Amino acid sequence: MTKNIVIKFGGSLLFSEGGIINSQKITEFCNTIKHKNDYNSIVIVCGGGTIARQYIRAIRDLTGNEVLCDLVGIEISRVNSRLFIAEMKGLAYPQVPTSFEELSLALGTHKITIMGGLQPGQSTTSVAMTVADYLKAEKLVILTDVDGIYDKDPDLHKDAKLMETISYDSLQKLILDSSADTQASAGEYRIFDAVSLQILKRSRIKVIVMSGKNLSQFQKLWNNEKQFIGTTISK
Repeated sequence: MTKNIVIKFGGSLLFSEGGIINSQKITEFCNTIKHKNDYNSIVIVCGGGTIARQYIRAIRDLTGNEVLCDLVGIEISRVNSRLFIAEMKGLAYPQVPTSFEELSLALGTHKITIMGGLQPGQSTTSVAMTVADYLKAEKLVILTDVDGIYDKDPDLHKDAKLMETISYDSLQKLILDSSADTQASAGEYRIFDAVSLQILKRSRIKVIVMSGKNLSQFQKLWNNEKQFIGTTISK
């Protein structure tokens, strides 16, 4: 039985204050992946981050065209992907797949595949979930700027609690209850939106949401340690 994994690397982790590329973070992450590889396929999906949002704001002000905003965000996420390809050197497929046809070709080389967005109206989280579904991945790991999923917004509520586990249905209810608008606009950062929720419920993928600010927790997960800080979403 094949063993595949998809990792979503949030764009918020790519840049330090002032929009400076965090090369040290990219190197640390890539070194972790390089030094232990017992997966048949590894796909890394990169987000756009602060640079993408700056471009998107400018395009929105100039044109008001949300499709153009999406396309710009996708292009930036693909540029971000090239940072990881450069650091992975010969271990990574040298091109960024822009479709599932190109993804299939990349997977056939048995190299680490790194990609960004695919199409307008789809967040890179949704891309990661679709790819995980396509691969029948063992798990999808979402590295973001928070420790996981909380029972309420930790920025607004000091008593918010991190949930170690949550079901698909409970996650959907939590998100629907917390916001009437479940669809993110181009460049708007959310861990999950309406599209990614539907993919998650359809595919029944095991998803782990954890912080990538300090990669120690991801390294524990990567090394198959049982105890790590994060939220596991499953049936």
